Amino acid sequence: MVRLLLYLEKQPMADSKFAKFLADNKIDPRRLRAASRALERLRPEDRAAKLARRTAKKSEAKPVEGQKPAKPRSGRPATARLLDAAHAGKPVSGPAKSRLLRAVNHLLEQKKKSATDLKSLF
Repeated sequence: MVRLLLYLEKQPMADSKFAKFLADNKIDPRRLRAASRALERLRPEDRAAKLARRTAKKSEAKPVEGQKPAKPRSGRPATARLLDAAHAGKPVSGPAKSRLLRAVNHLLEQKKKSATDLKSLF
């Protein structure tokens, strides 16, 4: 966290679309990390679903066709390293972009603003 704060103090505003979007909407990267951590944290129902999937795989039982399990959270929040890379305009993987998008949309929703899409961030 200290590294991120020092980075923000030393570096001028980057030219990436992501950095410009954060500046325009007045979103603090520390809040973005905290929001991502809360959104992506595994909950008991996610852990139970993982366990059920693992035990079904061991017993080789086929799932019922009508049931489709809900998509679990990743358990991998946005990190300072990811934010640094996105801020600088370096390449970011697809799943990482999705995590950042979920966190940004969560913060925009709290500010009573409309959600954005991936194209406007990256």
